[in-house]
Amino acid sequence: MNKLLTYLYTGYSGLIFALTFICIFPFLVICIWVPGWKKYGRKINRFWARTYFSLIFLPVSIEKSSKIEKGKSYIFLANHFSYLDVAMMGFAPGDVMFVGKASIRKAPLFGYYFKNLHIAVDRERVKSRAETMRRAGIALDQGSGIVLFPEGGIYSKKPPQMVPFKTGAFRLAIEKNIPIVPVTLSYNHLILPDSSPLQVRWKPAKMVFHSPLYPENFDSLEELIEACFHTIQKQLNTDNYPLDHQKND
Repeated sequence: MNKLLTYLYTGYSGLIFALTFICIFPFLVICIWVPGWKKYGRKINRFWARTYFSLIFLPVSIEKSSKIEKGKSYIFLANHFSYLDVAMMGFAPGDVMFVGKASIRKAPLFGYYFKNLHIAVDRERVKSRAETMRRAGIALDQGSGIVLFPEGGIYSKKPPQMVPFKTGAFRLAIEKNIPIVPVTLSYNHLILPDSSPLQVRWKPAKMVFHSPLYPENFDSLEELIEACFHTIQKQLNTDNYPLDHQKND
């Protein structure tokens, strides 16, 4: 019975995702076409994320360790174990641009929206990575924030243990003197595991916006990376310990 309910919930979640995106797509296109309106398209993006989780009856608990100043640019860095992570980062405050894989551009409709409102990167090509950081730098200079998954993709085979972070976002933070906000997505790997076939399991979600890390407070790039990694991993370990403990029992 539980397996049947999981399959039904998975199908419902997928259907709602598709239908809601189709409904907002014309408004996204208008924002893409009208000069100076892209920020409104990203605002619709955030509204869509909140609406989606409401419609699939998945509560998202959001914790903030400190106040995130309105109108200030931040680089939001989160762990990445699940396809659900991208949608949930729609809760990031302010006008933010996502940095995602270039393969997203091939997705019908969604790819068009993403490449025009956000930043796609081909991590196999050095020139593409450099161009991505250049565009991200311009976005920060214009007052937007950046959302990025520093693991570089869904690579961990043992969530909630992360893999080492890539350095690009941290170098950009130091260059632009932009604070980094570590973000922990605690249970997405349990709700939508990176497995085949994809199954969405109902469970209350949780995300934590930690206190900003200011580059000038660290003596080296390595120290900044370690501080961000440790902050997110510590929260993952804390939130998932009871679940792992019960599983082993």
